[in-house]
Amino acid sequence: MFCTVVGARPNFIKMAPVILELRRRGLPQILVHTGQHYDDKMSAVFFEELGMPNPDELLGVGSTSHAQQTAHILAKFEAVCLKHRPQLVIVAGDVNSTLACALAAVKLNIPVAHVESGLRSGDRSMPEEINRILTDHMAEILFTTEPRANENLQREGIDARRVHFVGNTMIDSLRAHLNAALKRQPWRLFGCEPHHYGVVTFHRPSNVDDPAVARTLAAALGEIVPTLPLIFPIHPRTQAQSNGVWEAIPGVRTVEPLGYLDFLGLVAQANVVITDSGGIQEETTVLGIPCVTVRETTERPVTVIQGTNRLVRLETSEIVAACLNPVKSTRTIPLLWDGHAAPRLVDVLEVFVGRR
Repeated sequence: MFCTVVGARPNFIKMAPVILELRRRGLPQILVHTGQHYDDKMSAVFFEELGMPNPDELLGVGSTSHAQQTAHILAKFEAVCLKHRPQLVIVAGDVNSTLACALAAVKLNIPVAHVESGLRSGDRSMPEEINRILTDHMAEILFTTEPRANENLQREGIDARRVHFVGNTMIDSLRAHLNAALKRQPWRLFGCEPHHYGVVTFHRPSNVDDPAVARTLAAALGEIVPTLPLIFPIHPRTQAQSNGVWEAIPGVRTVEPLGYLDFLGLVAQANVVITDSGGIQEETTVLGIPCVTVRETTERPVTVIQGTNRLVRLETSEIVAACLNPVKSTRTIPLLWDGHAAPRLVDVLEVFVGRR
């Protein structure tokens, strides 16, 4: 029996194709939701729109500090593993749920498969970077989304026989749901026309926790919005840290988090996306939408090399220039970002459990 784990919004998108492929093949699984993201707008709507079954186990850890959240997930997931005794635990991405569930499993000698292995930004001040590195070094099976991830794992001494380049399951979700997302025409909710607005997302602590940094970003948005309307679905953590700085920008539409389909449709018809999200760098690359990432490094370099992504420093003038003059890249879709990553991935899983 497989144990598939989700916990936060990015996990749902990456894991849904895997969960559904296991189900399509009739392979037994239990689905665990740690509850790292727990409200309807950040969790329930994703299960519904992505067609995922209800979780078999809901841990309900909620929001707290990194250490407390990781510890709570670790203890609760250990109990799930002892109860169900899965043959393999499958985790995805780089959130606290990823690390904690992987650690609980390996302590019980249950092998771990890591979806989206090998991504590295080189910035160890990012909690996600630490989660990625530690999870990769615990995993028995490592699934990569781009060739450079394989190179990163090789440099870190991980046995190449454990690494499998299968493509990007997040893009499986995008390709499966894009038509439905566009039919919803979510831009009309904000009085906008396709390709005549920008989408904003910020959530990383380096961008939203420091008031001076947030004010720099807000100043840039304030200079952009007279030329290009901006829609900002605001992450609960971003709003909690903001002290109203985002809502105070005249003309920027700050709205509650959107469901997967509305957000995907909005991004797919944007003129530009301004973000610090890793997943959005990938989605915009496939959609051909210019992406301005306010970070000095990215763990997804293929989105810069092959895609539409452009890294910019935290300087108002640089952000404004990049957004008002977006580069219309003659992009190519990265290898194996074809919507069929999950079947390739599950093929590997079936061979692994057959050998055991």
